[in-house]
Amino acid sequence: MAKVGIIGHRETESKSTKYIDTTTIEEPRVARYVFAGKAASWIWLIVRLWLGYEWINAGVSKLWGAESAAFWRTGLGVKGFVLGAIAESKGPHAQVSYGWWVAILRHGVLPHYLLVARMDAVAEFAIGILLVLGAFTAIAAFFGLALNFSYVFSGAISTNPVFIILGIGLVLAWRNAGWLGLDRYLLGRLGTPWQHRTTSPSEPRAQESTNR
Repeated sequence: MAKVGIIGHRETESKSTKYIDTTTIEEPRVARYVFAGKAASWIWLIVRLWLGYEWINAGVSKLWGAESAAFWRTGLGVKGFVLGAIAESKGPHAQVSYGWWVAILRHGVLPHYLLVARMDAVAEFAIGILLVLGAFTAIAAFFGLALNFSYVFSGAISTNPVFIILGIGLVLAWRNAGWLGLDRYLLGRLGTPWQHRTTSPSEPRAQESTNR
């Protein structure tokens, strides 16, 4: 359910009065069930566990596994990836189509490829852990999306479209995606940045829609 407020201004002979006209827009029942219903939380549990497992695997490989030399120790994996993306930005059928992204790769990523490689490895591992635990699920999914889009912009398709679709779903389902996880308690205690807290920690407001 969403509320749209229109702020107006009414003048009378005695005083000027401000008023707010609030209109309530109901969400479709299916959307409310999928993205806010407690009963659908098991669906997002499956998505979280699979996606988290994939992110953990990618991070472990770069931190301690077969790719650790190319990423954590030398960063040459990122350097080669960036150079390949820059090379693919040339020609009539370039796979990397955005000049602004090529500029970011050339001037922002390439000079600091070792730091970026290590940040990438840690980020993938951390995203996976948070998704599996159901802790700050939407935030973890958002940063996962940022990584996926950076790969796609650089010309790497692979499984990124699937990750992007599932990641968007987790962000939209922020109210119930972590209900079968730590978010059930974290969101109730910490709340959300856009809400003023009026309830006690034992009355989770961020999850109130899941009780419907």
